[in-house]
Amino acid sequence: MRLTLKDFLAKEVKPALGCTDPAAVALAVARACKELPNKEEVASIRVTVSGSIYKNGMAVGIPGTRGARGNVMAAAMGAICGDSNLGLEVLRNSTVKDVSKAEKWVNEERVTIYCDPDRSGVYVLATVFTPGHKAVCLVNGNYNHIEKVVVDGSTIMEDLFGTSGSSIGFEDDGFPQTFSEALKMADEMDESDQKFLLSGVVMNTAVAEGGFKSTEVCTSCGECVQGSRFGRSLRDIFGSQENGDVALKIRSITAAAADARMSGILLPVMSSAGSGNHGITAILPIAVLGEHLKKSESEIAKALAISHISTSFVKRRLGRMSVVCGCSVAAGAGSAAGMTYLMGGSEEQMANAMELLLANIAGMLCDGAKESCALKVSSASSEAYFAARWSVAGQKLGIPQGVFGSSIEETVDNVAKVTREGMKNVDRVIIEILDQRHRPSAENF
Repeated sequence: MRLTLKDFLAKEVKPALGCTDPAAVALAVARACKELPNKEEVASIRVTVSGSIYKNGMAVGIPGTRGARGNVMAAAMGAICGDSNLGLEVLRNSTVKDVSKAEKWVNEERVTIYCDPDRSGVYVLATVFTPGHKAVCLVNGNYNHIEKVVVDGSTIMEDLFGTSGSSIGFEDDGFPQTFSEALKMADEMDESDQKFLLSGVVMNTAVAEGGFKSTEVCTSCGECVQGSRFGRSLRDIFGSQENGDVALKIRSITAAAADARMSGILLPVMSSAGSGNHGITAILPIAVLGEHLKKSESEIAKALAISHISTSFVKRRLGRMSVVCGCSVAAGAGSAAGMTYLMGGSEEQMANAMELLLANIAGMLCDGAKESCALKVSSASSEAYFAARWSVAGQKLGIPQGVFGSSIEETVDNVAKVTREGMKNVDRVIIEILDQRHRPSAENF
């Protein structure tokens, strides 16, 4: 059965608070704790994660924690104040008191994160112990997919559907296999879909405005300690020139949004294909260009639908998590397609813009979620704009070369093959580098 646009948006485009990797950790712990009679009696928390989750959650800011970072803090917060009913906004209701308590738990080494390097994709197995009980929760396949909950050895909940039929985190849900068929979903957009798509612009713009703040603590939430200000500094460097330069404006606003999100702003972003940074890349360039070209809300909304669909088209071949930067490769390609539509481009030109983007930055590494993601998100967003401009102007690669194939499907498959087969040890090497950096030195003993 073919996937509808409404079903697609419900599955792949949704609000997420903070980086989705530690959010999945917090969600798993919170869901396990939900089954315990008294969370105040939690003695220890043990979380086993895939190499992908371990890498991405190691150094990223946790929402509402005044600059605290990492999976360990996310796990502690999940136990103390997490609400699993909120999905990827699990830490929405955190308070300063909760943060202090979580910091105490972390310092007491009550929380332990283990990396299983043989597992890839989304995998979080959280075990919470109290003096009289043991609760376990498995998040698997997708960031918000709770697959199993076990309490004191008894399974009380199990849902295998979300990961069936796929080894890369996408179930066989009827998503079209060709780009042309996938694009037809955008034609199904109704008024409620349009309203939902445009709400993502409002949501992600608010996060970007938080990143543009000049103070260290974001006044949007009072808790976000800005680790970097790449978006803000671009505005400071170029001043009024930004308003007349679309590429520069796209680069600064996407950088600012990623700055704030990676620092732990207590505001949600609209995600795409399971990632908030994907959502920033897929949404904000469309919004900026649509405003610049004075397009109608319905035209901008359809461009957003095309961007999300095209992002997922690439992402479903790369896998839910990959060694290359999905924000750049998948969402960058999606954004290029959406902007091509806004410029009046054809379906063929949308595919061509995606291929130009992929031929350009397909090998950009994912070395974990952290401040420098703002550089990658903003680079991909501005390159997506140029790819769209080139494509509409008639510029394209004439013959297959490198990963560029004879069709968009072949090009994406080539990129996926290089990623999965040619770069399969990259994550292990990156994790070794990260572990070495965080390992205590001999002089500390």
